[in-house]
Amino acid sequence: MDLNSASTVVLQVLTQATSQDTAVLKPAEEQLKQWETQPGFYSVLLNIFTNHSLDINVRWLAVLYFKHGIDRYWRRVAPHALSEEEKSTLRAGLITNFNEPINQIATQIAVLIAKVARLDCPRQWPELIPTLIESVKVQDDLRQHRALLTFYHVTKTLASKRLAADRKLFYDLASGIYNFACSLWNHHTDTFLQQISSGSEAAILSSLERTLLSLKVLRKLTVNGFVEPHKNMEVMGFLHGIFERLKQFLECSRNIGTDNVCRDRLEKTIILFTKVLLDFLDQHPFSFTPLIQRSLEFSVSYVFTEVGEGVTFERFIVQCMNLIKMIVKNYAYKPSKNFEDSSPETLEAHKIKMAFFTYPTLTEICRRLVSHYFLLTEEELTMWEEDPEGFTVEETGGDSWKYSLRPCTEVLFIDIFHEYNQTLTPVLLEMMQTLQGPTNVEDMNALLIKDAVYNAVGLAAYELFDSVDFDQWFKNQLLPELQVIHNRYKPLRRRVIWLIGQWISVKFKSDLRPMLYEAICNLLQDQDLVVRIETATTLKLTVDDFEFRTDQFLPYLETMFTLLFQLLQQVTECDTKMHVLHVLSCVIERVNMQIRPYVGCLVQYLPLLWKQSEEHNMLRCAILTTLIHLVQGLGADSKNLYPFLLPVIQLSTDVSQPPHVYLLEDGLELWLVTLENSPCITPELLRVFQNMSPLLELSSENLRTCFKIINGYIFLSSTEFLQTYAVGLCQSFCELLKEITTEGQVQVLKVVENALKVNPVLGPQMFQPILPSVFRGIIEGERYPVVMSTYLGVMGRVLLQNTSFFSSLLNEMAHKFNQEMDQLLGNMIEMWVDRMDNITQPERRKLSALALLSLLPSDNSVIQDKFCGIINISVEGLHDVMTEDPETGTYKDCMLMSHLEEPKVTEDEEPPTEQDKRKKMLALKDPVHTVSLQQFIYEKLKAQQEILGEQGFQSLMETVDTEIVTQLQEFLQGF
Repeated sequence: MDLNSASTVVLQVLTQATSQDTAVLKPAEEQLKQWETQPGFYSVLLNIFTNHSLDINVRWLAVLYFKHGIDRYWRRVAPHALSEEEKSTLRAGLITNFNEPINQIATQIAVLIAKVARLDCPRQWPELIPTLIESVKVQDDLRQHRALLTFYHVTKTLASKRLAADRKLFYDLASGIYNFACSLWNHHTDTFLQQISSGSEAAILSSLERTLLSLKVLRKLTVNGFVEPHKNMEVMGFLHGIFERLKQFLECSRNIGTDNVCRDRLEKTIILFTKVLLDFLDQHPFSFTPLIQRSLEFSVSYVFTEVGEGVTFERFIVQCMNLIKMIVKNYAYKPSKNFEDSSPETLEAHKIKMAFFTYPTLTEICRRLVSHYFLLTEEELTMWEEDPEGFTVEETGGDSWKYSLRPCTEVLFIDIFHEYNQTLTPVLLEMMQTLQGPTNVEDMNALLIKDAVYNAVGLAAYELFDSVDFDQWFKNQLLPELQVIHNRYKPLRRRVIWLIGQWISVKFKSDLRPMLYEAICNLLQDQDLVVRIETATTLKLTVDDFEFRTDQFLPYLETMFTLLFQLLQQVTECDTKMHVLHVLSCVIERVNMQIRPYVGCLVQYLPLLWKQSEEHNMLRCAILTTLIHLVQGLGADSKNLYPFLLPVIQLSTDVSQPPHVYLLEDGLELWLVTLENSPCITPELLRVFQNMSPLLELSSENLRTCFKIINGYIFLSSTEFLQTYAVGLCQSFCELLKEITTEGQVQVLKVVENALKVNPVLGPQMFQPILPSVFRGIIEGERYPVVMSTYLGVMGRVLLQNTSFFSSLLNEMAHKFNQEMDQLLGNMIEMWVDRMDNITQPERRKLSALALLSLLPSDNSVIQDKFCGIINISVEGLHDVMTEDPETGTYKDCMLMSHLEEPKVTEDEEPPTEQDKRKKMLALKDPVHTVSLQQFIYEKLKAQQEILGEQGFQSLMETVDTEIVTQLQEFLQGF
């Protein structure tokens, strides 16, 4: 591509590509795509985006196409790779001038230079770093800033490389430029501190921007540029100097307004200082040891004393708390139980920590956390009044929750209390002691202090296990507080019910549950919405607890379920509805069938909620979860939900519908439980299976559930299902078997095995295309035992339950193998006997014995030749299934089921589903469970004896090992 002639053409097409008119835009994009691989195209782009007289949008687009080209064509091994000559020209052109006037374009140019540096620096581009260093020294403000911006992006990119050789290059680079980077940062920092008192806002902002960029460079060099940074005086000097610089910058905040660009940049710089410390501590905990004392002193003084008043801001406090937390929790600083096993570095760090965290320091931190940071703020109380649902979402972990101060203070409290619980437990108990009895509703400060202390007691529940008699406290203090109905007492009602939820799984006597349930019923009718939502959360924790007893809960079930349903209707936020639905689901799951009398209102409401939540897929997921538990609770009665249920399953599992991305997993689970609890097939339920074929093509992590669903249809109505869908299903299975894992193959074959078991006549016909590969797998000795076991299970079903089909299959395979049928049968029996140990399931082992015995009696010489192996397997089967009756001394087959027994279901067990009942009925028709192996062997041997005569039969028995014959005779005593 000739530069002079091409520039005009490319410029014109780029201009068209910025058009809003698709008729102009699309052809331009197509043309640019064709040029991507043309030699010289990127040189033209470079000329265009460095020409400041051209339209900004055109230059912006040129930069983006250039950046895209680096990703795709810069590597030497890439298809259509750029030539080394052109790359050399481009590299030189990129760092000729750092004078881009537009900020956004300047950032993109810096990023693309960094992308090239990642691939070429320093080997093919040794001049990059020296050029950047010279450029950041110039006096021209614009050039200096752009060079510094590029310097940062290059350093950031090179620091992110992880290969050992790349790490070594970066270590060398860091050692070479660290001194310069420190000097640069100090220069810009000093300039900013001078200008803060006398300079204009523009000058202050300009120097602050340079300070921020140079600090970003230093951060990458410090954290990623040294193997043992504590041995480098410059690095440690910089880190020790951070605390003084932080003090200076925090003081500067007094002179800058709260709402301008300078303030924003200043706070970002202060936060960046703390990030340097946090990153360094994370990457080099032992190198950080000399900084532990200073970091703790600095952080504690600014967060927990008056030093920080007027200069700190929320994000800075969060960062300081994170620094304290990381030092307290750092595994590298924790000595082993046996001190002698700890490294000297660990012991030194531990010693510094222990020296700092004295009793007075810990006490002050604990008291300040509780009495200052745990207090509900004016802003939070206002939000409670004006947007109660928004308040509960924030409190329970909304999008901004993890970045806010409250959760950070709570986590710090938990970590410090855990680490120093012996010191802090008496402090918290004393705070509890001062708050006994009711609190004056007129004293809002006292109410908030009590709320904060109760919060601390809830957070430290596990640590206070041996120190608090919670049962007595619940009866004498907490329960009466829940009964104070004054509006100003609502923060405490909410906090107390939350506190009980924290202790429920720690220490709460079972006998007190009814008193708690009574209180929950009252609080679910509280006048305040926040209290009701918090109560629902505690109810969930209560029913989820392993000491939950249904009999204690049932007297309150109707009231609670009704009140929860009313709460679900009342709340309007998607997150809150999801939360309440989740609580309802937990209740339904725990009480199971006992829920049936009370679900009518919910069943009527869910279709409306489903319709209203069309744009809220996560809420729909919560509805699906609720429906899963509802169907399990209703059992066979869930059939009445089908007009709503089946369209929901249809939509959720239809991969052609966009919502399936969110709904598929829960939708499949709902489909499965619907089948398991269905009393009979319906045309609509059968029709939903049309969704299955595309699901099998996905081959996703949901395949296991898909196989369970297919099995569910087979157990529910094998004839209708197989006649309707078996052909398509068989095609899908054949495709799956080509590319699926071993475990997946087994799952497919188990479906086939179930079809043969449920429907011995139709099953083999419908899955006929799969059976030859099963036969071949047996003959060729499939190497995976679990697959071989399943092959033998499938073939055992065919041989035992559909002899005529087995004969036709044997005939077909004889043609394919070009062998005689008898010879092939002999090979199959031999492999079966040889690989019997691959079968571990007792049912399948008995099936193998029955199947091979079904070949007897026979005068076929091949079968007689394999008689010894058949008897060996039969005796193995007898050992598997026969148990001795201690009273009579006789043996009986433990797998026999003679009549249908309804097993008694204990409270902890789930009642049998309709599918469980179907499987039980099927077992009563299954030869494995209806035919005595002992008797079957006797009858087959007797029949064989009749064919051969006494002498011929005796000769045949002599082929069997005498020990095996002796064992067989013992099992057959009495026949």
